[in-house]
Formats: sequence, structure tokens, C-alpha cells
Amino acid sequence: MKLVVVSAGLSVPSSTRLLADRLAAATAGRASGPVDLRVVELRDLAVEIAHNFTNGFPGRALSAAIDDVTSADGLIVVTPVFSASYSGLFKSFFDVLDKDVLAGKPVLIAATGGTGRHSLVLEHALRPLFAYLRAVIVPTGVYAASEDWGAEGLAERIERAAGELAVLMSALTGASTPPPAQVRPSASAPASAESGPAVPAQGSSGSPGPVQVAASGREDGFRVVPFEEQLAALRV
Repeated sequence: MKLVVVSAGLSVPSSTRLLADRLAAATAGRASGPVDLRVVELRDLAVEIAHNFTNGFPGRALSAAIDDVTSADGLIVVTPVFSASYSGLFKSFFDVLDKDVLAGKPVLIAATGGTGRHSLVLEHALRPLFAYLRAVIVPTGVYAASEDWGAEGLAERIERAAGELAVLMSALTGASTPPPAQVRPSASAPASAESGPAVPAQGSSGSPGPVQVAASGREDGFRVVPFEEQLAALRV
């Protein structure tokens, strides 16, 4: 799987790039197979992005970055907060892409800022932008304020968002993922009142076998379709 990171940090070193690297490492660690990781530093492409607006042609480095984003199986996009929104450089890069490049592509959105008061930038700026571009945005976005580094909570948010992106990438690329664990009662053990009754279900050979029904479950044959299967069906 090909994972591309787009970082709009301007300084060196950059907290934006640091967050991007941590998200990329966590996603690669959760992936079901080898990951081809590419990093696009928008700071190095600023001049070519500006020229693309005036002459309509991307330079060599910008063209390579566009090719990486186009061929990616998943994206991690990270921007610093400028004037309560994403940076102009960040927006300009996605403005030069063709309108259909991100359609159906999994995207993890993240941002950095000097204060936690800007954390809603993920919801009022980044999420609407990538929804407009018809990307598949992971549910968990990650915002890191200056006080979040080294504090409790950031590492957990990074791991949760990375896990969601890894699942989406695996589902949309057809990569195999470990099936969720299923709890089945033993043949000699009766179903308890807490776990719910055992009801017949078709096994792989067509013969009925016991399955565990949760206390709030249903006995009318209703089947919960895993999220990965729903996504795979949409891609057919």
C-alpha cells in the first residue's frame, strides 16, 4: 500500500512535520502489509505552486508530488493553523489538483496550532474541504496544540486515527485484515442470561451452529455488515 503524507509546515524543525511523522509511523504499524511511504513537503513546492497558478503547468517537483498523491492508497494531510483556518499554501496545493483526484481516497486530517482554542479547525475547515473533494475522511482528526506535546491524550488520538486510516486503506485496496474475534459458547455450556441465548446460524458447511447473541441483539436473522465490507461494496 502507498501512503502519502502532505505536510504544510514552514519552519525547520516543524511541529506540523513532527505530527505528520508520528501519524505516518502509527499508520504503517497498523497496516496489514508493507507500506510505501512518501512525504510531500509543501514548503519546498511553494514557488512551483505559485507558477502553476500563473502559467497552468506544474514544475518537475510539483508534478512528482501530484503523481504521488494521485497514486496514493491513503493520505495524511497536516497543516498549521493560520487565521483560524488551514494555511494558504496548504489550500493552494489542493487547488492545483484535478477535481477528481481525491474521490474515494482515504484521508486523515490533522493540524497544529499554538493554542487549543483552534482545535475546531478540523471540523469547520479541513473536513468540509475534503468532503467537497469527495475523499473518504477518517472519523478521528488529530489536532496538536503547543501544550499537547508530551501531555496525555495526544498519543491515544494518533493511534486511534492511524488505526482508522489503516482499516480504510486495507478495505479499499482489498488487502486482507485479521477478522474480528468472535465469542462462541462451548457445546456443553448453556447460554447465560447476561450474554444472551444461543441461536442457530449457518456455518461454512451449511449446517447450523451456535453463535453468541448479545443481550441487545436480535433473533430474526439480522446480520451486522462490517464496515470494511460496506466500503468494499461501494468500490465495486
